[in-house]
Amino acid sequence: MATQIDSGAPNPAAPGAVSANKAELIAIADAVAREKLIDRGIVIEAMEDAIQRAARARYGAENDIRAKLDPSSGDLRLWRVVEVVEGVEDYFKQVSLEDAEKLQPGAAIGDFIVDPLPPIEFGRIAAQAAKQVIFQKVRDAERERQFEEFKDRGNEIITGVVKRVEFGHVVVDLGRAEGVIRRDAQIPREVLRVGDRVRSIILKVVRETRGPQIFLSRAHPEFMKKLFAQEVPEIYDGIIEIKAAARDPGSRAKIGVLSHDSSIDPVGACVGMKGSRVQAVVQELQGEKIDIIPWSEDLATFVVNGLQPATVSRVVIDEEEGRIEVVVPDDQLSLAIGRRGQNVRLASQLTGSQIDIMTEADSSEKRQREFLERSTMFQEELDVDETLAQLLVAEGFGELEEVAYVESDEIASIEGFDDDLAAELQSRAVEALERREQAAREERRGMGVEDALAELPYLTEAMLVTLGKAGILTLDDLADLATDELVQKKRPEQRRQRESNRPEDKGGVLAAYGLSDEQGNEIIMAARAHWFEEEDAVAEPSQ
Repeated sequence: MATQIDSGAPNPAAPGAVSANKAELIAIADAVAREKLIDRGIVIEAMEDAIQRAARARYGAENDIRAKLDPSSGDLRLWRVVEVVEGVEDYFKQVSLEDAEKLQPGAAIGDFIVDPLPPIEFGRIAAQAAKQVIFQKVRDAERERQFEEFKDRGNEIITGVVKRVEFGHVVVDLGRAEGVIRRDAQIPREVLRVGDRVRSIILKVVRETRGPQIFLSRAHPEFMKKLFAQEVPEIYDGIIEIKAAARDPGSRAKIGVLSHDSSIDPVGACVGMKGSRVQAVVQELQGEKIDIIPWSEDLATFVVNGLQPATVSRVVIDEEEGRIEVVVPDDQLSLAIGRRGQNVRLASQLTGSQIDIMTEADSSEKRQREFLERSTMFQEELDVDETLAQLLVAEGFGELEEVAYVESDEIASIEGFDDDLAAELQSRAVEALERREQAAREERRGMGVEDALAELPYLTEAMLVTLGKAGILTLDDLADLATDELVQKKRPEQRRQRESNRPEDKGGVLAAYGLSDEQGNEIIMAARAHWFEEEDAVAEPSQ
């Protein structure tokens, strides 16, 4: 049976139906707005759009047809907008001045006038199309509402109910939206079933065509930090701060805590009376063991704390490489490394540096090897006997540059040395460096590296050899590089990888030489200088 919607004009044929339809439209709008938690005006607008489309299907899509639904009374007006012109070219959207006078007395050329249309009847197909339009509009509004509601709630803990499990991913009903805990964001061996209440942290909210995607996590370290903030009032109030956190989800975790009040013990506050506070977090994390350690600005101290319960004998920090060498007693090695490397891995994540564990015996062997290598190098390069070379190494000299360019008094102050011997050693060190430079120069020329590269700032012949091995032979080759491609050091997490063939994991070409980003940028800009000179040379004749 066809449904007739009144345009506002009297319809003596079916007055009762008109009133019922008016009330029904408003009731539907109110119900949809309440159910979907969207503005009632959006639903009214969707209905108007649906009626307009149905009218265009009835009267012709070429017409500019408008519909207006009164949100209070439900009265519906339907009309066509036409422009008054002298010569009509588009009979659907234009009208002559003579015909316009019949519709609106006093109309003038250029006016847009309203041509009221009679009510339309919605057949089954038209009603279904209108329904789809309204559903789509409402769905889009609902998605936008969900995105606006959750977009600024990142890193917030939220509770939901497991709705379904799809291919290992858990879909969670959050009340006004749905979130997903992907397989890699779940706690291993935790089984979540439909209907279970689950807490998780909002990682990110992404706007997509199918609606906002709310990604949740129970495995992220931030989730554990937020749980502690809920259980420990001092963390919530900012008296205690969690400075770092690392997790092996479902197995073990470490957090570094700092107290801004010297009278409050950060570790004791997080543990709570008889472990009540930390146990509440452990239960939520399915029995995950949590080591709470005091955070320290001194990296060496923090590393020692982070490797608990192992005992550490010595810590050596290489700031340039971002590596930390930790020496432990022989009987502490397995404890420091942990089961499957877990303890040292979590400590590395906690400190943001790669930690290498070795025993006292290994450390002693390494020092002896380095001592022998350096003393042998000094013997060969400086043409001195073994005893003198070993004295230099024992005093902390490890490179020829250190001998050549240090103050001569520092060498002369070594027991058994004098000013003449210091001067002679420095002279020989300079000659050895020149020999190295000459050998490197011949090698890079043999590789085809241009002499023009040697004139750039900061670049040594050894660096030019490294560039040549990387296929960078000309100024243009070097000029095409970005600063990070030239000098960027590998990040600690990249160094931890045993092998990697990805270019981005190799660091800059000259990363091993310790050049800063500013120096790298200066080198590249100097290599590009000839581009601008060529542009100026081309521009001059045309001026």
